[in-house]
Amino acid sequence: MLQIYNSLSKKKEKFTPLNPNNVRMYVCGMTVYDYCHLGHARVLVVFDMVYRHLRKLYGEKSVTYIRNITDIDDKIIKRANENGEDFNALTGRFIDEMNKDSDALGVIRPDQEPRATAYIGQIIEMVQTLIEKGLAYAANNGDVYYDVSKFEGYGKLSGRSLNDMQAGARVEIDEVKDDPMDFVLWKAAKPGEPYWESPWGNGRPGWHIECSAMSTHCLGDSFDIHGGGMDLKFPHHENEIAQSEGATGKCFAHTWMHNGHIMVDQEKMSKSLGNFFTVRDVLKKYSAETVRAFILSSHYRSPLNYSQDNLDQAKGSLDRFYTALRDLPVLAGTESGEYATRFYAALNDDFNTAEAFSVMFDVVKEINRLKGEGKTQAAAEIAGVLRGFGAQLGLLQQDVDGYFRGLASEGGLSDADIEALIVQRNQARADKNWAEADRIRDVFKAEGIILEDAAGKTSWKRS
Repeated sequence: MLQIYNSLSKKKEKFTPLNPNNVRMYVCGMTVYDYCHLGHARVLVVFDMVYRHLRKLYGEKSVTYIRNITDIDDKIIKRANENGEDFNALTGRFIDEMNKDSDALGVIRPDQEPRATAYIGQIIEMVQTLIEKGLAYAANNGDVYYDVSKFEGYGKLSGRSLNDMQAGARVEIDEVKDDPMDFVLWKAAKPGEPYWESPWGNGRPGWHIECSAMSTHCLGDSFDIHGGGMDLKFPHHENEIAQSEGATGKCFAHTWMHNGHIMVDQEKMSKSLGNFFTVRDVLKKYSAETVRAFILSSHYRSPLNYSQDNLDQAKGSLDRFYTALRDLPVLAGTESGEYATRFYAALNDDFNTAEAFSVMFDVVKEINRLKGEGKTQAAAEIAGVLRGFGAQLGLLQQDVDGYFRGLASEGGLSDADIEALIVQRNQARADKNWAEADRIRDVFKAEGIILEDAAGKTSWKRS
């Protein structure tokens, strides 16, 4: 039985889909004006893990995963103007780069990736509905605002009191809103900005209304799970609830999931703070599986501290897994028995990947015990179980030798170079040419190549 911590109710709840044959999940995706950083990677990997587990429970064809793309907003317009390029060219370029990063991390593509600019009609329609219901109003400058005082229950997701928020809100001198807490649904176009025609004049959508229109159009007025980073809980997701439920009169998302931040020196990793590390920069030093293991080694709701030590620890975990798999035939393991019960119980307990990793380490101990007793067939069968658990988390999908060869340093020895030098070294040792053997050993040491001689065979890996 799957239990999920619901950010709305503030407790774990038994997950009961509205329709077990059509489980629906929407996740707020990227605003595409720059490269993805590790904070974005956590969203991608965490909800990929959730998607994989839901497909395991309900069947691949019974789960629909939507992750949107915000391709119009203030940051995009600002960056396009700074670059002197059309905003469509900018967003198209970074959508391609986002997909490269996502693919590198082994993230399964969502069933749909709607872009905000393709849903302008649905956005205008929803804004019009909110105006007709008395929940929104057009200001005299061409903007349209949501009147939060008209929506009962505003603040129920974030746990904030509307009265307290109003008391602490700043009122600008040129404020055109009726109340400082009201938020924009439609922005009147400024000179030089992209715009679309609307009943209220030329303009573009506000950020919050984009997700309401895209999610309800793709998944219906009510769906099962809405996810995203913890920083989106307020105001973005709070405003989504107000817009969507105000327009439809129905419960918007039944379960809300929020992953914790990636922290750097006790601060959230973000572009605005300038303390971010892009996915592609990290992948120059660590394998994609290492980054994925780093993200999944902690519970998704917990803060995750970015450091070289923590990434090295994740790499060490993968090394242990792959070492256990080494020199064993690849066999399909049966997903039954104690290990499977414990592994899937962990994932069913609010996707507790940290506990799932613990089970995998116990499997490694069992494999090593069987290998030590010379029971290769039994070890291979348990190794198949380990690979199956890894696949559920998007890990352990590489050839063992390929994993240990790892990333070639830029300008360093290629795999072919290393293989050729190993042949030369072994020949030098056979010829008792110790000086040549030592010279080659020093080359490997300088390159961070570790050799392992066993059973008449030399294998290698990068340190």
